Amino acid sequence: MTSPQPETETYEVTLSTDEQWVAHALLASEIDDAIDDDETPPAWALELFDALEDGDGTTVLTSYQARRLVDAMTAYVDGSDAPEQDVVHGSAVVERLEDRLESRESMQ
Repeated sequence: MTSPQPETETYEVTLSTDEQWVAHALLASEIDDAIDDDETPPAWALELFDALEDGDGTTVLTSYQARRLVDAMTAYVDGSDAPEQDVVHGSAVVERLEDRLESRESMQ
C-alpha cells in the first residue's frame, strides 16, 4: 500500500499594488528571458504570474514558488540596476515571504 502524497504547502500573501507591480515585472522578465533564449519559461513563474494577474492583492503561493520568488527578487533588488522604488517594494516582498516561510518552518 502506498502512502498518500503530501499536500503542497501554500502561503496566502497580501501585497500592496506597488509590491504586486514589482513582482509582476520581475516574473515577466524571467518569462521573457526564457523565451528569448528559446527555452520554456519556468512553470513556477508562469503560474505565479497568472496568480498575480488574477488576484485582488492576495496571492496564494506554494512553498516552492515562494522560495523561487524570494531568490529571484533578492537577486534583483541586490543588483545595481534596480530603481530605488523597486528595491523598497521588492525588499518588502522578500521580507514578507521569508517571514511566512520561517514561521511555517518553526511550527514543524
